[in-house]
Amino acid sequence: MNRLWVRLTLAFLLVTLLMAAFVAVAITWSASRQFRGYLAQPGVFARGGALDVLEAHYEAYGSWAGVGDSLRAVRPRLRRGAFPKHRPPLLVTDAQGRIVYDEAGRQRIGQMLDPIALASAQPVVVSDAVVGYVLAGSPDFDPLGPLERRFLSDLQGSIALIALVGVGLGIVAGLFVSRSLSKPLTVVAQAAHAFAQRDWSQRVPLKATAHIAEVAEVAQAFNRMADSLQQAEAQRRNLMADVAHELRTPLTVIQGSLRALLDGVHPLQMKEIAAVYDETRLLARLVEDVRELALAEAHQLPMAIRPVDVGAALRATAERFAAAADAQQVALGVSISEGIPPAQADPDRLAQVLHNLVSNAFRHTPPGGQITLSAEALADGVRVSVRDTGEGIAEEDLPRVFDRFYRSDRSRSRSTGGAGLGLAIAKSLVENMGGRIGVESRLGQGSEFWFMLPALDHPKPSS
Repeated sequence: MNRLWVRLTLAFLLVTLLMAAFVAVAITWSASRQFRGYLAQPGVFARGGALDVLEAHYEAYGSWAGVGDSLRAVRPRLRRGAFPKHRPPLLVTDAQGRIVYDEAGRQRIGQMLDPIALASAQPVVVSDAVVGYVLAGSPDFDPLGPLERRFLSDLQGSIALIALVGVGLGIVAGLFVSRSLSKPLTVVAQAAHAFAQRDWSQRVPLKATAHIAEVAEVAQAFNRMADSLQQAEAQRRNLMADVAHELRTPLTVIQGSLRALLDGVHPLQMKEIAAVYDETRLLARLVEDVRELALAEAHQLPMAIRPVDVGAALRATAERFAAAADAQQVALGVSISEGIPPAQADPDRLAQVLHNLVSNAFRHTPPGGQITLSAEALADGVRVSVRDTGEGIAEEDLPRVFDRFYRSDRSRSRSTGGAGLGLAIAKSLVENMGGRIGVESRLGQGSEFWFMLPALDHPKPSS
């Protein structure tokens, strides 16, 4: 009983029964009423000559006195009318509706005819004036004879049979419609159950739900959710594998160095201890980067958003990397457009984003190259970019440069290429500050990493 198709079928059955019963009763009542009215209508019996007799009588006498004698003279002709065996009695009134003749008896002579009955009476017209009315049958007269009753009984039986056939067709149609409506939902439920059993490839076939717009929308939403969850699961597995891989290298170095010291292979000197300490620092930095990235992606990283001077932030970053630029023989420049409004950002997180982008640029820029930090005001905020003249990024690698642990150059080691978390952290931090980040690059022509931050106001960029 809790199945949707059962409930829909019962609803269709109930509606069909109610409609069939209503239609059957309405048709039976209307047909009986119309048939009785037809039998009793004056025109049926007027063909026997009653109207002609009444008109002739009034023209001859100028009143309705003695009208019964005139009508008795035409009774044989009335019996040869439409229903000779069961003719209704005649009733005659004057122009005001007062009964002057009643074939059924004299009890009502002189009484006023009911206005409703008078409305259905046949007028008697003499010299273009209504002088009276004739009515076939009294209000309590039943014009139905045995044949007429049998006719109505057969008609009612036919109507009942048709109603039963209609109910049967309604049940069949209800079953078909209810099953067609519930089947797409069953398909979605089966896909959801399979997906819950960790069948990540399970999707709802859209063709099976296309004929119902609402269910099709649910199916599309489920497929989008499934795609997102499958991608998140793949990222989770990749993250676990990458974290395990990144942790294994420093742990292996630490374990090997300590084993060598314990076995006496290396003497216990400050150089050996310093090497182990450096590996622990790398390990601690990796763990902190993973923790920070997880907080940023969950939007749980504390942010102190306030107006920030972007130009001052770029100049401070350039000063921090000045010694590294001299050592690597790379020209480091800053280009700041005029009229830049303050950006809405966390100053510490902004400095971290710039540090990660500039560090990435140094890793990919050879001696003699150039790195430029720039900022400009656009209509929708402040645009900050870090441009280098390094080897560039292949087009197929561009969509993944902000992924965790991703390195476009597979030949780079962790020590030379980083852990692969800097750009992912930068992306999450920028998005947490309400901005967006992107990259433009071509092989052999360098790369430009840029990000947009909301501005305190939006002045037009200067020419």
